[in-house]
Amino acid sequence: MVLTFDGDLLDRFWLANYAPELIVAERRRYPLIAAIGDGLGGNTDVQSVPIPLDCVDGFTEAYYGRPEKLLDPAVRRCQSAWGFVEPAAERRAVERLRDDLASGLWDKHHGHLRTQPHFEGSLRLITAQVKTHGSP
Repeated sequence: MVLTFDGDLLDRFWLANYAPELIVAERRRYPLIAAIGDGLGGNTDVQSVPIPLDCVDGFTEAYYGRPEKLLDPAVRRCQSAWGFVEPAAERRAVERLRDDLASGLWDKHHGHLRTQPHFEGSLRLITAQVKTHGSP
């Protein structure tokens, strides 16, 4: 089993509109789902892993309904992706998010996520179908 992110689906998360450089950096870091499947023997099952609203893991999509968390520099420092983004791009993303939260624009577009129990983002579980000895 491999738990990973599907780089092709990173745009599902609203942060893509605020920090496109972060999405580009993340996409470069994640191998293609098909390549992982090939590495596991080619006979795999790929499942979406729903992210709960109260997820305590600090990866970016875990804050899909708690955008204020991403304003905290300590939270961003715990997310490796920000280390691959120029400081100016990070500042722009944070300033825009802060402004949109203050003005209510974020909530106008994404406020439903604050009460959405799960988010179907890019998190994927890839499971290899293991052949037992003597099976075809």
